[in-house]
Amino acid sequence: MLTHLSVLNFATVDSLELEPARGLTVITGETGAGKSVIIDALGLALGERADSAVVRPDCERAEVQATFDLRGHPAARTWLAERELDNGEECMLRRTVRPDGRSRAWINGSPMPLQEVRELGDMLISVHSQHEHQALLRREVHRSLLDSFAGAGDLAETLREHWRAWHKARRALDEAMAASREQHEREELLRFQLEELDALALGENELDELEGDQKRLGHAEELIRLCQQSLALLFEHEEGTVNDQLGQALNWLGDASSEDPALGNIFSTVESARLQVEAAADDLRHYLDRLDVDPERLAQVDERLSQVYTLARKHRVRPEELYQRHQQLREEAHTLAHYDEHLAGLEAAEKQARDTYDHSARALSERRRSKAGELASGVISHLKALGMRGARLDVSLTATEPGPDGLEIVEFLFTANPGQPLRPLAKVASGGELSRVSLAIQVICAKVLTVPSLVFDEVDVGVGGGVAEIVGRLLRELGEHAQVLCITHQPQVAAQGHQHWHVHKKQSKTSTHTRIQSLTMEHRTSELARMLGGLEMTDSTLAHAREMLEKAQA
Repeated sequence: MLTHLSVLNFATVDSLELEPARGLTVITGETGAGKSVIIDALGLALGERADSAVVRPDCERAEVQATFDLRGHPAARTWLAERELDNGEECMLRRTVRPDGRSRAWINGSPMPLQEVRELGDMLISVHSQHEHQALLRREVHRSLLDSFAGAGDLAETLREHWRAWHKARRALDEAMAASREQHEREELLRFQLEELDALALGENELDELEGDQKRLGHAEELIRLCQQSLALLFEHEEGTVNDQLGQALNWLGDASSEDPALGNIFSTVESARLQVEAAADDLRHYLDRLDVDPERLAQVDERLSQVYTLARKHRVRPEELYQRHQQLREEAHTLAHYDEHLAGLEAAEKQARDTYDHSARALSERRRSKAGELASGVISHLKALGMRGARLDVSLTATEPGPDGLEIVEFLFTANPGQPLRPLAKVASGGELSRVSLAIQVICAKVLTVPSLVFDEVDVGVGGGVAEIVGRLLRELGEHAQVLCITHQPQVAAQGHQHWHVHKKQSKTSTHTRIQSLTMEHRTSELARMLGGLEMTDSTLAHAREMLEKAQA
């Protein structure tokens, strides 16, 4: 749950520190005092879009920091651990906004993208605004609410994944079926291409060998001349060779080393050099024995390289890629030759993906049908308590073509008056009726959410008297098992709070500051009296407020 909220230089707030408690915290104040600033600041910390207008004039930045207690919230702990952000039993979200609109966000001190912040924020707090009832005009919201109430959110997401997998498999099959109609023409082309490549039968490393042979054979006469000159100089020249000179040096060094043993290493080095010269001479003789001027062989190599280069150009690849291209065309030809087997494999994959989707869709449908009546009954019960005794609501599930959201269209059908037929909620509910239906649904769905903190921003707008008292009781009931923050203008709702914050503005000629204070029981009585009777508080108004508060807190 939210344990601490720090706000700095945000809108009309210069500095604010709040410590929400468990249960229901009500927030009251005059219109325009800045009650919604708290919700806006909290939304900023949770990753909502930043607006440069929230930065107080002449300030470098606005900053909001929200701290949460994660005890009893393993899902959030797991999310943080997966990203190496786990910081024990607490989590801190921090957000800053500069006057130019640029903003930054952190989770437990680590900079994070807003998408990640919003993902975590959705696990920590659920915000219900006064205009949220307008969302009930859309059928996709009906489906989402039913899935939330039924605890089928994960199942619905799994279904969407299976839908995507099924469509991917179906596209692959459709493309293969379309390709099969062009198979014959492709097979003819492949047959012609492979005849040429098979006739060439280029080896994997043959191109390098051919180019090496071409270079060697093309310069054979020059190579022979240079090698013969080198062999003569090293070992076979009549007027003296390197070998002869090294032999003479060995004789001299042999005599010298008998006089000074320190020359022994030099003698060994020269002796080794003479042996290497002899070995080099032997290698040159063998090389010359194999090296012939062979114009016929050179012509053969040139012709084969010409064939390689020609086919490489025809296939639009580099000569060194021609062997790999040959293998690719062979594989394609093999696939086409066994295309029926390939299609059968794709059909089997598509069927398996469809079966997986069907299984998930049926499971989701069963979950929805098992909970639709319970949701409708709960809403009707709350609507009666909210003064709509003749109201009826039904959660309609109409079969439709398979889609990413399942096998049925979910729609709320409603009537406010006895004897009138049920019709789509968007077509028959007035603004006030829609607001009450929304509140009833929010309260019911909030009870099954795993989110530990709930925020209600003036969801009681448009109601009063005994109905407002029922709204307050519903919110207090929620506060028994979750942390609830509620902005309200209704004294009947405010009286139900376990904790009461009062928002007011402190103004001067040059500045405006929003202040929030936690009220004692005595100050709560005065605030309820203000809400009941306006600026003039009489003894009877105070007595009424005191009685209302004592009754609510009993």
